[in-house]
Amino acid sequence: MLDSFLEQYREVLPDLSASQVSALEAHLDLLERWNRTINLTAINLKKEAIWKHVGESLFLGAHLPASSVSVCDLGSGGGFPGIPVAIARPDCKMTLIESDIRKGVFLREASRKLPNVTVLSQRFESVEGQFDWLISRAVNLAKTFGGPICTSAAFLGVLPDRAAKRSVAARYQWNRIAIPWDQSLFLSLGTSPDISQRLGRRPSDLA
Repeated sequence: MLDSFLEQYREVLPDLSASQVSALEAHLDLLERWNRTINLTAINLKKEAIWKHVGESLFLGAHLPASSVSVCDLGSGGGFPGIPVAIARPDCKMTLIESDIRKGVFLREASRKLPNVTVLSQRFESVEGQFDWLISRAVNLAKTFGGPICTSAAFLGVLPDRAAKRSVAARYQWNRIAIPWDQSLFLSLGTSPDISQRLGRRPSDLA
């Protein structure tokens, strides 16, 4: 089922090896088992999980730079989008940020075989340091404050036109791209105005 989805949308998704596809399938299987006792996702049908969880995560991953980058996934929950991105991009350092302790235990189990993944069981506001990219799907960036410095951002969803002042969303200028298999869903890409001005480019050029 996953193979056919990847083949159908191969032009807009990362090119994956057989072992990477197996790793994605293993993550879905683990998610299904743990979801019986921990509320990780409301999606129970595997077909829907493939295009909603894995597909959207890989679509986001396809929009990261080709060079190795450091990425933090805010509110990783069941591991999306962070784990599929980490599987598709083993050259990138992925930090999964999840304040829920039980979900953090799941993420550590899910990422045991992924050396490029680190799990932080703490609130985003208390995370220090700097990352090249901030990614998320579960957290409203327009109502999130503080946290590490991130040059660029990618959010699976639509952000409000006006974000709260000093919120994470307000740090970026956003460019919206429709998800190919569902034109009602979007990937929002954000670039810091300071970075784009320093490079002499528009934020949309950096996506």
